[in-house]
Amino acid sequence: MSYSKAKSAKELSVNGKSYKYSSMKDLDVNVEHLPFSIRILLENVLRNYDGFSITDEHVNTLLHWQPQPEDKDIPFMPGRVLMQDFTGVPAVVDMASLRAEFIRHGKDGQKINPAIPVDLVIDHSVQVDYYGTDYSYGKNVELEFERNKERYELLKWAQKGLNNFTVVPPGMGICHQVNLEYLSKVWINEMAGYFPIP
Repeated sequence: MSYSKAKSAKELSVNGKSYKYSSMKDLDVNVEHLPFSIRILLENVLRNYDGFSITDEHVNTLLHWQPQPEDKDIPFMPGRVLMQDFTGVPAVVDMASLRAEFIRHGKDGQKINPAIPVDLVIDHSVQVDYYGTDYSYGKNVELEFERNKERYELLKWAQKGLNNFTVVPPGMGICHQVNLEYLSKVWINEMAGYFPIP
């Protein structure tokens, strides 16, 4: 069996606003046997299906996935990116370089931005110089900013100058904790039936 957009396409109305989505339960193929990672990719291609960058072939490849290796590309389009400073700061440097090169060619550097929302969390960076007092936390964070002044000037520029980009400063917590408590957007959908929480 092959993928049919018409069969899986659904519409949901909330507060007078209409939303379109694809139902995994209404596909011609039972996806419960697929590994979790393949179901994540399948949900992603269904959600972003446009018939051009994501085609029927991509969907069918995942619907009929087999454990044998295949030389086929599957597009993955995340809704947002979470980075921490070891990978995030070099990415900001790359973005600044792209803007500078764009401007050197007489083009508008403001057009260079992340295509999807990016949250950069500065974690594991504050050293413990002060401890055992009620002012230890503040003093340690203050020293972090002093020691890495250039890094934070770059990140301040990025926070102000780039669209779709936010920075969580040092001392707020580790990346995954900050993501769960403050940044991630969670919703319940039909996938809950396929991925029960233990």
